[in-house]
Amino acid sequence: MADVIIDIGGEIFEAVYESKDAPKTVARFCDFIPYSNRIIHVRWSGEACWIPMGDYDLGLSFENATSHPAPGHVIVYPGGVSETEILIAYGPTAFASKAGPLAGNHVLTITGGLDRLAVIGRSVLWDGAKPITFRPA
Repeated sequence: MADVIIDIGGEIFEAVYESKDAPKTVARFCDFIPYSNRIIHVRWSGEACWIPMGDYDLGLSFENATSHPAPGHVIVYPGGVSETEILIAYGPTAFASKAGPLAGNHVLTITGGLDRLAVIGRSVLWDGAKPITFRPA
């Protein structure tokens, strides 16, 4: 059963929280949604899209952090070396910034439609930013 609905440009994805491995990040994410913004394609990380959040302080540290999220993994980078961000991997990803490799907290996993997620990701690459909304299921 889904915990979160993610709408990217009208495409709907269901996701589940990674509560066991990232309880603090999940708790903060629950407080944070519903959340809407625009998603853009990554510059250094491979096949992923991200929501840059500048110096926004989520009040998080690292837990369950990964540099290589699998397709469908949603990670939160709490800031530090680079700006705060949310990243959604749709293919092979090595999370990085111009400062070098990064690791983010794996907070959500998209449970289906990874083929559609890849199509959306490539569309963001070639066609530009898309609206994104996270809301409770």
